[in-house]
Formats: sequence, structure tokens, C-alpha cells
Amino acid sequence: QVQLVESGGGLVQAGGSLRLSCAASGRIDGINGMGWYRQAPGKQRELVAATTSGGTTNYADSVKGRFAISRDNAKKKVDLQMNNLKPDDSAVYYCNAAIVPLRSGRLTGYWGQGTQVTVSS
Repeated sequence: QVQLVESGGGLVQAGGSLRLSCAASGRIDGINGMGWYRQAPGKQRELVAATTSGGTTNYADSVKGRFAISRDNAKKKVDLQMNNLKPDDSAVYYCNAAIVPLRSGRLTGYWGQGTQVTVSS
């Protein structure tokens, strides 16, 4: 079955950097949009950054200029480089992708298991 597997979270001091990675596996015909969301305790899940299969990107205003999303279509992978991290960036980060499973003909949304990012002040 299709899965999204994330890696790269952790604890970092304010001003530091982390890189998150997400790889799709399983029997896949195609992948459309891929992106990263985050959810802090007591808050709703929010979009952080997203990219289309053609490379168009979109960022939350709060991370513009600090985060960069990149994608490798051949490897079915999307990364999020996070620089100049702030305590407000602390959250569980989730990978999301719109995937067409093999021979399904149907675009389906998938989520990763989440990875914790904690930024200390």
C-alpha cells in the first residue's frame, strides 16, 4: 500500500536549522501536489509549504524567506529546509501528498505519521 515516511525532526535552538524529508513508497501511478503541514498543541493543522508536480511552490506567510520546499519527482520525495527557526515553529510536522495509487485512476490524499520539531529559546 502507499505510504509517506518522514524523517528529520528534532530539537534545535532558536536560529538553528533542520531539514525534513518525506518519501512516498508503494505502488504508485503518479503524484500531484506534495507539501508539509504542522500542528502545534491546541491549534489547527496549518499549511507550511507545498509544491506542485511542475515545481510551483506556496508558503505560509510566517515561514517565507526562512523555509524552502524542494521535490525530487523521480525519487517521489519532498524535503523542507527550515532555517532561522523560531520557538513558534515548534509543532508536529506532517507530510501530505495527492497520489494516484497503481491502476486506481483516483487521486487520493495521504498523510505521513508526523515528526516532532521543537525549537528552544
